Amino acid sequence: MQSAPFEIAGETVAPGERRTLAIPVSRQLTGLAASLALQVLHGARPGPCVFVSAAIHGDEINGIPIIQKLARQLDPAAMAGTLILAPAVNIYGLVNHARYLPDRRDLNRSFPGSARGSLAAQLANTFLEHVIAKSTLGIDLHSAAVHRYNLPQVRIGADNPYLVELAMAFGAPVIIESPLRDGSMRELAQQRGTPMLLFEAGEALRFDRLSIDIGAEGVERVLAHIGMIEADDGLASVGIPARANSSSWVRAPRGGISHRIRKSGDTVHRGELLATVTGLFGEDAMEMVSPIDGIVIGHATLPVVNQGDAIFHVAQVANLEHAGEAIDTITEAIRASEPAGAAQPLLDEDEVL
Repeated sequence: MQSAPFEIAGETVAPGERRTLAIPVSRQLTGLAASLALQVLHGARPGPCVFVSAAIHGDEINGIPIIQKLARQLDPAAMAGTLILAPAVNIYGLVNHARYLPDRRDLNRSFPGSARGSLAAQLANTFLEHVIAKSTLGIDLHSAAVHRYNLPQVRIGADNPYLVELAMAFGAPVIIESPLRDGSMRELAQQRGTPMLLFEAGEALRFDRLSIDIGAEGVERVLAHIGMIEADDGLASVGIPARANSSSWVRAPRGGISHRIRKSGDTVHRGELLATVTGLFGEDAMEMVSPIDGIVIGHATLPVVNQGDAIFHVAQVANLEHAGEAIDTITEAIRASEPAGAAQPLLDEDEVL
């Protein structure tokens, strides 16, 4: 059975075809339009509509090569359903190498937005109208804040078995369940009945080959799992990721030079040494230790620190000893039992610095 043509932003994409679109958002000083760039791969057969987005924070660029790989590797003529690729949602921040828009607003706290609001509100509303409203599933690609690194991880809303299933298929080392943030794309999508996965990996303003490979392979496994492409969904071959619903930030006890002992991907026990912070001559060393048993899911990359800087992000994982057996490198799957207790809100790195 052949799918019907796909309508988006006044354009029609025929079954088995690919179209690149530019949806105007604002007019610049030069008079030229600033546009939301989309590529639509409309499958020859009926199926779900999925969007994959990146750079909602303009300095989080790892998702762009992930989407480029998907665009190269996927053939709409062999697909079921429709894939909408949005490699640079916050085009303004991307051009300026900045997280935010020129109005200093966070696009991922601006949904649902409005057609007559701030620039962030108008961009959020454009993405809602032309992408989220047409989709049955979303995958949003992020990285850590500037001078930070995040272990590849999938974040999902709490208490959603379907999202757990999709996150397992994605195959990132860690799945983190947490309540959704007000004004975020994920909160809006959930309110509209569109489930979403958020992939966090790597550093801001830097391509990380490992993160890119894990991300592209993960998205393809999800598409395979929901029947859009013919490929292995990985559930039989990829190890079960560790699952967590709470985490702790470990802060520098003094200003100085940090000497990191642990890094993202390491399992740690409560009281275990993570780093020392010394003065300029190596004097007066102070220790940083893990407050919980867990896995380091993020760390600061700058060795020069201020007192109170968040240096390590540790996720609490049930059955840590079992998880530790599978973590020789951060590319390996981590086996662990399901987390216990209530999920906790998860802050972005820039919100805790």
